Amino acid sequence: MVTKTDLVFPPAESQMRLLIVEDDRESADYLVKAFREAGHVADLAGDGEEGLMLAETGDYDALVVDRMLPKRDGLSLIGALREKGDRTPALILSALGQVDDRIKGLRAGGDDYLPKPYSFAELLARVEVLSRRHGGPGEETSYRVGDLELDRLSHRVTRGTTEITLQPREFRLLEYLMKHAGQVVTRTMLLENVWDYHFDPQTNVIDVHISRLRSKIDKGQERPLLHTIRGAGYMIRDGLR
Repeated sequence: MVTKTDLVFPPAESQMRLLIVEDDRESADYLVKAFREAGHVADLAGDGEEGLMLAETGDYDALVVDRMLPKRDGLSLIGALREKGDRTPALILSALGQVDDRIKGLRAGGDDYLPKPYSFAELLARVEVLSRRHGGPGEETSYRVGDLELDRLSHRVTRGTTEITLQPREFRLLEYLMKHAGQVVTRTMLLENVWDYHFDPQTNVIDVHISRLRSKIDKGQERPLLHTIRGAGYMIRDGLR
């Protein structure tokens, strides 16, 4: 059980992509909503088997896993990931809060253990700590493509000597493209990682934002960096013809 609050959280320094594995629908929906309001991307699995499948195929910064789950319990899920060499940080949620229960959870491969009931503020703080530790000292805080630079910490974007002002969504879009510089980024990838949609709702939101972003970073430039790959998606790259 999560203790619901009306706290307003400050903007996240770095967006996390999280997987929540929780079978209680009310708690699960609240957690997803709360993490998204805190500035993060949150996927949801309703049982252990679905959670394992998503964890194996997704690229997550951290997992929030309920211990008692249908089909496969949380400890078994985490243990299966560890056996395959997956070291994604996992925080276990459980109504079993005795010392022996916590030890068992940690020995099963969990990185942290939070007994129920708990406050979301504490859960958020613990997950952020796990994600930072997992990212390690080599985590990139800036990206560069040609003469275009993006600084994640200061939220500053420049091309050459010119500073570019971007709206928050445009910044997230450019950050994701630059993180995958030289790679084709599909519409589905953008919908899931920048807009947090898990389907294409027949919207032109991506086209509109790509057009705005292109006008800000490429307009008046001799060498364009943002390219549309017909039938595939988009790519940001220096020197693409």
